[in-house]
Amino acid sequence: MRKASPKLKADKKLQKALDNFPKIIKEQERNHKAREKDIARFAKLSRELVLIQSRKSLHPWRLCPYGEHWVRTHPLHTKPSKFHPNGSVTTRFNHCARNRSQKDHLYPEEITEIAKQNFSKVTHKPCTLNLGFAKGNDYDSLIAGWVQYWNEVLEPNEALDPNLVKALIASESSFDATALFDPKDSNSARGLTQINNQARKILGDPKGELKDHFINVTKTDLNDPNLNICCGIRWLFNKKKLASSKLGHSASWLEAVSEYKGLSTVSAKKAQSFLHKFTEKYDTLSKCKKS
Repeated sequence: MRKASPKLKADKKLQKALDNFPKIIKEQERNHKAREKDIARFAKLSRELVLIQSRKSLHPWRLCPYGEHWVRTHPLHTKPSKFHPNGSVTTRFNHCARNRSQKDHLYPEEITEIAKQNFSKVTHKPCTLNLGFAKGNDYDSLIAGWVQYWNEVLEPNEALDPNLVKALIASESSFDATALFDPKDSNSARGLTQINNQARKILGDPKGELKDHFINVTKTDLNDPNLNICCGIRWLFNKKKLASSKLGHSASWLEAVSEYKGLSTVSAKKAQSFLHKFTEKYDTLSKCKKS
């Protein structure tokens, strides 16, 4: 019997390989899809593990788990459909929604609820002296509540004193909740703690100076005393961190106030005058505390 030539054998092997090629491709596709599913499953489990670990440090006043924010009940407009050609309006009840950054964010709805549900129980309040201002004592409960909250969340080596925040508000806005530093510039510092628009954006930006515990508010939200004080204290903590970095040691709260007021950018004479305006009020409140 005559043997097949080497060329014929090679042609048969090539043909067999070509015949099997679609099967091999399909097998590879199945394996690739299986790997994609495994990767997606692992990524989801990894995210959930991060959230579970973070929940350990979640403040008891918060309404949602770490990585989620509170959304109050609101009307929900649905798109037109076969059964509802003009669309429809339903009610979306209050719930927790996932944060895109997967980090901690406070929004106005939850800030309002936290104050409403918890601040009446806070006992460590600032001195009741009004420092000569008609509304000097109107915000003591909000000051006490947010000082306690941020002290417990950020855990500074030296706890922030409510009297310091009250003195800061007195020196920044004279307790005028609608104060605008420059009436011609809506982006200028506003409200009780005089937060400007740039600071407001930083407070809510996961890609900026802050690493966690963000606050998302609008410019007009800063006219609300509760939201403004919450933001102002968080910003003061950030300024303490920045002052520590500049000074090369853990900054005191007085140095944090100096950074908050931007005193390094003005003349020494002006800085001394601005700081004296604050320390005078803080000393008065501190003496009241000891008496």
